[in-house]
Amino acid sequence: MEESRTSHLLKSKVGVGLSKSIRTLKNFKPWRKPKFWSRLSIFLLLAMFLTTGGITLYISSLDISKLQTPLAQPSFLYDQKDNRISQLSSSRIEPVSGQQIPLIMKNALIAVEDRRFYDHQGVDLRSIARALIRDLKSGDFSEGGSTITQQLAKNFFLVSDKTITRKLKEAAYALKIETVLEKDEILVAYLNQIYFGEGKWGLQNAAQLYFGKSAEKLTLEESALLAGLIKSPNNYSPLRSKEKSLAQRNLVLSLMKEQNYITPTEYEKAIVQPIILKKEVTSDLSGQYAPYVDYVIEEAIELIGFTEEQILNGGLQIYTQMDPSVQKAAEDVYKDSSFFPSGKADQIVQSGVVVIDHTTGGIKGLVGYRGKEVYRGFNHATALLRQPGSAFKPLAVYAPALEKGYTPDSSLNDSPLNIDGYAPTNYDNQYRGKVTMQEAIRHSMNVPAVWLLNEIGIENGVDFATRSGITLEKEDHGLPLALGGLDKGVSPLQMAQAYGVFANLGVMNKAYAISKITTKDGSVLFQAEPDAVQVTTPSVAYMMTLMLQDVVTNGTGKNANLGRPTAGKTGSVELPIDDPQFSGISKGEKDVWFVGYTPELTAAVWMGYDKTDSTHYLTTAGGAEPAGVFREILSRALNATPIVPFEIPQDYIEQNKLSNKMRKWFEDKLNPKDQDSKNEDSDDNDNNDDDDKDKGNGKDKKR
Repeated sequence: MEESRTSHLLKSKVGVGLSKSIRTLKNFKPWRKPKFWSRLSIFLLLAMFLTTGGITLYISSLDISKLQTPLAQPSFLYDQKDNRISQLSSSRIEPVSGQQIPLIMKNALIAVEDRRFYDHQGVDLRSIARALIRDLKSGDFSEGGSTITQQLAKNFFLVSDKTITRKLKEAAYALKIETVLEKDEILVAYLNQIYFGEGKWGLQNAAQLYFGKSAEKLTLEESALLAGLIKSPNNYSPLRSKEKSLAQRNLVLSLMKEQNYITPTEYEKAIVQPIILKKEVTSDLSGQYAPYVDYVIEEAIELIGFTEEQILNGGLQIYTQMDPSVQKAAEDVYKDSSFFPSGKADQIVQSGVVVIDHTTGGIKGLVGYRGKEVYRGFNHATALLRQPGSAFKPLAVYAPALEKGYTPDSSLNDSPLNIDGYAPTNYDNQYRGKVTMQEAIRHSMNVPAVWLLNEIGIENGVDFATRSGITLEKEDHGLPLALGGLDKGVSPLQMAQAYGVFANLGVMNKAYAISKITTKDGSVLFQAEPDAVQVTTPSVAYMMTLMLQDVVTNGTGKNANLGRPTAGKTGSVELPIDDPQFSGISKGEKDVWFVGYTPELTAAVWMGYDKTDSTHYLTTAGGAEPAGVFREILSRALNATPIVPFEIPQDYIEQNKLSNKMRKWFEDKLNPKDQDSKNEDSDDNDNNDDDDKDKGNGKDKKR
């Protein structure tokens, strides 16, 4: 009973307390107190301050340095006559400056894309409000309302999703951009990177594609057409629908008239103009002469010191020694597989060719590979190092022998030879006893070459090759040097440069492709300097030319005969006999060469497999396909060039005058007058007999 009374009393007290609390809350009206409003005002101001400060801080933290970085400028290559031949760039855009963009183009853009461009600070609240209302109604946030500055921000910094978050970020970036860039800078940046359809980005590319002209030459109606493309490039492209493009262009013109960018008269005149595409056809230079361009890039990087980024995007003007007729001839021949040995399904026979002007060293043409073009792929014309075979004999043996007083008529030994265990053999394993130097080189005999190098001294052969620009290793200082048995080998470029010594009367001009590099405004960054070396006398060089002409006319190089003065030498390198994988292969070559020249040009051709093995080797010789490629390229390149003989140097003329006088004196003393002509006839007949006997013989193992 007592417990029940206590419980009832407790409930009564709780009820009374709750009632009082409710009455107190009902009577609590803080807005009736002056302090409430002052405190609320402070709170709201503080919240606004913090929000504004946060937004300001966020906007200021945004990085728009990408916009301030100069756009990549393409570099251009020029040929030997300063004609623009190729364009280099890693960018899809060819930018133009504000001065190059016509005012009418800028006005057309503003009229159609952002009529209040000069009135807002990056975000147009009126446009956003209109767009937001439409977006809320549709629910897909697809409505526009973005200013040119916002579009620029989106294209540079944001993904193209249609969300409120992206639009808020877009607005923030736009506000930041407007604090850093001038209005005209914003227009230029926008026009340089916006898409104009048909795979073309930027105003310059669009102007060239649609009208065949540079951006600075755009007319009113052309500017209006391009401005109209931006909203829907694929839909309004004049290459797809001239009707839609014309209607869109005229809409832009009407907006320009409405906004007072053009007068009614200008409008009426412009809208009746038809769309005329490509008044001036311009060629796309990108990708032109790729094999030569690849080497130019290598030379600029490796020999001059530029970076690849500077070359591709620095707006450089690169002047080269390239002759388009020579380069085209080389590229055309290298695209025709009929001029090359048949390869295997998994590996083609590779090749490289260099053509230089030996009077200057200028590289006139170059192809460094066969097959699919690969940007800066391995260059078999300049980077390859292979044994040159008998093509090295003139450099390591015969020219230094001429310097030592030997002549083309000098007698050489062609008998079995073994010098300290080195026993070379001729290709046909035959020996002819005594042969002249002329005969030995004509038929590319091995034994006489080794015998002669031993006679004049190995170091004399090393010295001449080194003076001719060939880098030799310590391992090369031996008798195998006579047959091109080098440790590392040589490149076609090195061989062409070295043979230029003979073609240029003893003077070697260092081979080069780049004549000059300037900035876009013409400031010279690099200028090639002449680099000529007197390697030997004009007389020695000319005697070498006479013997190498005989190789082409009567010897192993007949397939290189151009029907004009031509000199050259074949080279073939056998498979290594000490390699077990080649055992049982009786006829096989690893590398084949032809190096030759005319009075105008010198060229070197190499052929072989990138990887030689028991299933990938050659069964041809330097006098076959390499000589044929040489002939075909130079025939095409020199087709319009008058035929001239090799120049006879004065010192050779003087030496031979003296020799002829001495010979006549001895003949007069030793022979009766009436026997003189008879003996001369007999000598001539003997020489002809020797020629007939040796023709077709004397193929060597390293020809």
